[in-house]
Amino acid sequence: MPVPTLVPANTLFFLCDIQTKFQPAIHGYEHVVATANKLIKLAKILDIERTALGPIDPAIDLPALGDQLILNSDKTLFSMLTADVKAALDARPAVNSIVIFGIESHVCVLQTVLSLLESQKYTVHVVADGISSCNAFEVPIATHRMRQEGAIIGTSESIAFQLMKDAGLPQFKAFSKFIKEDKESTRRVGQALL
Repeated sequence: MPVPTLVPANTLFFLCDIQTKFQPAIHGYEHVVATANKLIKLAKILDIERTALGPIDPAIDLPALGDQLILNSDKTLFSMLTADVKAALDARPAVNSIVIFGIESHVCVLQTVLSLLESQKYTVHVVADGISSCNAFEVPIATHRMRQEGAIIGTSESIAFQLMKDAGLPQFKAFSKFIKEDKESTRRVGQALL
């Protein structure tokens, strides 16, 4: 099956379980939060909808999304593919790509990726500098498993440029400014998490 290119109108962002109560336990937690906020800014620039599950850390600027935040609810299932999320996806038949980031890489992120891939409806992109776990050693093992199962692993900046595609588009000026402003944070996060 050919891999669809990332197109903002056909892409949905999944923010997975970045909860304040997990902060002391998660390796590089503040860096995962930084990447989540970076992707929220990207979602605003490129008009990408997103869903978030779990009581999300208030340091993540979900209110900035306004109507682009299609769902934010609690869950007990490790996978984000709850009945509410399935309904939100079913209501968006044009969506063929999911970009996922959050915690923990070897639990909720992995199980969400596996559930999405099992549905055979979506190409799943995992943001390598946007995931972590309690134990840093879990991340590369989970990332390897997700890649082995068919997920595409990329960095936040690589995924951002794939979504932007063309410097001739009207959003490019805001996009370019955003990339430049976030450059130092991107470097720090990459050094800490990758």
